[in-house]
Amino acid sequence: MKFAILAPGKIACSMAQAVAGIREAIRNHVLKTADGELITEDLQIELYAVASRNYDRAQEFAKQWKFKKAYGSYEEMLEDEAVELVYVASPHSHHYQHAKMCLEHGKNVLLEKAFTVNAKQAEELIRLAEEKKLLLAEAIWTRYMPSRKIIDDIIASRVIGEPFSLTADLGYAMAQKERLQDPKLAGGALLDVGVYPINFALMVFHEEIKEVNTTAVLSPKGVDWLNSVTLTFVSGKMAVLHSSMLSATDRLGIVYGDKGYIEVQNINNCEEIRVYDSEHQMIARHKIPEQINGYEYEVISCMKAINEGKSECEEMPHNETLRVMRLLDQIRREWGMKYPCE
Repeated sequence: MKFAILAPGKIACSMAQAVAGIREAIRNHVLKTADGELITEDLQIELYAVASRNYDRAQEFAKQWKFKKAYGSYEEMLEDEAVELVYVASPHSHHYQHAKMCLEHGKNVLLEKAFTVNAKQAEELIRLAEEKKLLLAEAIWTRYMPSRKIIDDIIASRVIGEPFSLTADLGYAMAQKERLQDPKLAGGALLDVGVYPINFALMVFHEEIKEVNTTAVLSPKGVDWLNSVTLTFVSGKMAVLHSSMLSATDRLGIVYGDKGYIEVQNINNCEEIRVYDSEHQMIARHKIPEQINGYEYEVISCMKAINEGKSECEEMPHNETLRVMRLLDQIRREWGMKYPCE
């Protein structure tokens, strides 16, 4: 499969590293599923093309990661009939435009989170992908990683009893990043890091949300510097979430049951899962399978879905992407925070 990247930047480097390492990791018998099984399928994927608005930048990126082709415009790359799967790594504000362009050129798309600026844009893209019978997947890596199944299996084992609440937070000292401060680029903590605590909660509690309580501290430019979100579900279960771009946080996700609790070290890229009983004694530690950098799992899922003729990945189906986007819209309405592009 010929893989392409639209808008090379820092996160695109991580994706290129993952794709470049897939076949070698399989050959070296280090790429495993959540069950500890080796991924042995020979995944034929090629770092084929990269496109930037600046040709020199595209050429430099292509040289660094050994892409076959470099293009100085997105349209030119999308007209290349050989391109099969495009990873869109532009800012949130441009996801809708760039993903739509890819789909209209008949390309399968792996779209970086946050999927779009709002649910309306997401609905339009999903409808277009399904009409054209093309894959459109959200690149929120925590949905695809083996750690997700490990957590699900621990909860299903009832070792912590019935889970009633959870907490999750994610924050980094990154207010100096211009794109995060700019409303025109859909900046703020929520769409950049806040999506991870929200997805963590929705992966644990698979039920409707009854109530949303939220508050945020907005910057002088009108984007959220930090925020808190409390979700109450129809059963009475609760998720208390926090995200910030002003300071580094502990990145913990904790699921509390009536017999104990699960502590997830780093909800953004799980490093270890610890299980405690109701007396706060650690009773189990779960290691995470060795990985290239974590991005490989979403690419492998996309390849599988494309080969099966599907328009979505089972790890992050379209209905879950829409669920998250509608929740993000609701949260921002509570703050009175609207982007210029809306």
